[in-house]
Amino acid sequence: MPTPIVLDCDPGHDDAIALLLALASPELELLGVTTVYGNQTLAKTTGNALRVLELVGRTDVPVAAGAERPLVRELVVAAHVHGESGLDGPVLPEPATEPASPDAVAFAAELIASARTPVTLVATGPLTNVARLLDASGGDGIERIVLMGGAVAEGNFTPAAEFNVWCDPEAAARVFSSGLDVAMMGLDVTHQALLGPEVEARLRAAGRVGRFVADLTVFFSRYHRETYGWDGAPIHDAVAVAHVVRPGLVETRHRNVEIELESELCRGRTVVDLWRRTERPPNAHVGVRLEVDEFFELLVERIASLG
Repeated sequence: MPTPIVLDCDPGHDDAIALLLALASPELELLGVTTVYGNQTLAKTTGNALRVLELVGRTDVPVAAGAERPLVRELVVAAHVHGESGLDGPVLPEPATEPASPDAVAFAAELIASARTPVTLVATGPLTNVARLLDASGGDGIERIVLMGGAVAEGNFTPAAEFNVWCDPEAAARVFSSGLDVAMMGLDVTHQALLGPEVEARLRAAGRVGRFVADLTVFFSRYHRETYGWDGAPIHDAVAVAHVVRPGLVETRHRNVEIELESELCRGRTVVDLWRRTERPPNAHVGVRLEVDEFFELLVERIASLG
């Protein structure tokens, strides 16, 4: 039986690719999509989720709009990476559909409560919606949380912190202290998922949706080329979905993760006790290595299946 999932996201180039991978994977049953601010404002990320679903004729998947800002911090968006639309590059028409709900927390809680089996929550944006859902429901009906965020030893928004966790560290702290099964796909593995010219060419040969994904990566790669000198872009969020689709693609270690809330320099750092220097109990399965070739084989194959 396919694994039921709810995808909480902030599309965003890599979120859009993660959504397409989820739709194309028979191992998953996508119950719904919830959106959050992050790569752009909530209005733009919600519109982008609707556009991507319309692109592949999957308007049967409901979308609910969630948090417009962090729990206590000021709103910051990643327009410098994802552009003014949040999905700059290929132009999609304005969405013809509307969100099913303006309350992502109530919407997700209802989906989870009515699911036939416990649900995996895949979170690829700031964790504000997820924290609010845990406060509202206590995590009832959630099998596990698989999130893209954090890092063992890197930062991409500050020297110390990854963007999703930096945006709302209080929400991240709530998730990691929830007692639920949490898997963290951080920069240590997602920076290995670098989509370069060879995979881009394979996507262009894979059909209409493949060409769309290739065009997304052309824009997305510009920032990473200028910032890191990379010939490609890391498809962060698709790694989280792939971890659910195909266990074993990501090697994880069960470790303690704490979120830095107070430090001016290290706000949002995921402090991972990789070498067990403390007595704090493990609370997350932390990604440390990605099977890169197998990941891109999966991605190209599934995107090609969308036509």
